[in-house]
Parts: sequence; C-alpha cells; structure tokens
Amino acid sequence: MGQTLSAPVTDKHSSAGHNDRLAFGQSAMQGWRVTMDDAQTTLLDVEEAPGTAFFAVYDGHGGETVAKYCGEYLHKNIVADPAFGEKEFKTAIKNGFLETDRTLHLDPKCNSESSGCTAITAIITDKNILYVGNAGDSRAVLCRDGIAVAMSVDHKPTNIDESTRIMFNGGHVENGRVNGLLATSRALGDFGFKSTNTSDPGEQIVIGNPHTNMSCILKRCFEVSVWGRDD
Repeated sequence: MGQTLSAPVTDKHSSAGHNDRLAFGQSAMQGWRVTMDDAQTTLLDVEEAPGTAFFAVYDGHGGETVAKYCGEYLHKNIVADPAFGEKEFKTAIKNGFLETDRTLHLDPKCNSESSGCTAITAIITDKNILYVGNAGDSRAVLCRDGIAVAMSVDHKPTNIDESTRIMFNGGHVENGRVNGLLATSRALGDFGFKSTNTSDPGEQIVIGNPHTNMSCILKRCFEVSVWGRDD
C-alpha cells in the first residue's frame, strides 16, 4: 500500500532488555517503504500494572501516525479498562483495542489521515500466563520445547467470515484487498473504511476488534515471537 523505493533501506534498529523473569530482543527495518511506518512497545514491567509485561508490534501503512499513537497508548488503554483489574484479560484487550480506535478517531491529528496499522500484542501476567491480541495480519508464535504454536489469526479480506462482513457493511473484496486497496480486513485507524454511521464498532468495512488467545506458560521454557507482515 503506497509508494515504494527503488531499493530497500536495510539498516536495522535493534534493542534488547531483561529482568529477573524475562528477556526480549527487537529489531526493525524500513525495507521498501518510503518512510518507516511501524512502531513497537517493549515493557518488561508495565508501570500501571507491576509484574505485568507487555510487548507489541504495530505494522503501519499509509503513514506513521496511527502506529506511533498505538505504541504510546494501546497498552495504557488495556490496563485502564476495568476488566483488567478483574483479571478478565481477554475482555480488557478487546476493550483496549476499541478504545484506542475510538480515541484515534476523535483526535483531529489522526482522523484526517489515511494511515492505519495492524496490531499484535502479547501480555504476560504476574502469574506467567500469556495473552495475545491481534487485529490484522501481524503474527505471534509461541515456541515451547521446540514446538511452534500459532497464537494469532490472520484477518484477510479473502477469509469467508471477513469477506461476508465486509460486503454486509457496504464494501467489497477485489484482488484480495478491501475495496481493492487494503490487504487486511482488520486494523486500527484506516478511517476511510470506517465511515458507517453506527455506534457498533463491528458494523464497519474494516474493524479494530481483535482476536484473543491465551496460554498457560507457568515456569517451562518458552519463547514468544511477534512480527509484522508487509503485503
């Protein structure tokens, strides 16, 4: 989506960190795009929720605005949701995604832009339980004892449930893209596809409603990988 360079920018920007419980590494590369539109969050200990770690990748398109906004606010909206305090983490993730999309739409610096982003988030609670939320086609994989376990679902316009929802809400799928333009059927931002006059966030051509998944990690050896995909 958008213009591309004649040659990719292959410089990598990486960082790593650890505490007495977890370790992470992250790396980002601009690639073929004219600008770097992606963002990430790596928090070994969320300030508002001690003992909780949060990691996310926001794969932006059409500009960096929405991805950068999500990198700053999505985890705060999840933690601030009342369901988080009640340990209803899947509900908190869903509400946090939708609240972030709502506040994005209310922000005049964001809602006038054509940018959007997929979002893949991983929360590890103080009880060592992993919760993953994703909207779009970025992916998370849990590796335990050498076995890969998919923790996310690709939201593609060609999926039957997604294409049915898109068409029911006035859109169409062309060449595998929403209205012939967008390669993912769920995203934050992308308000050009969310013009339906409705208070129900599910009644849109493109929605920010995430898929959620969980796994009991306990104290066994594990690795979680999250990454964005460029189509």
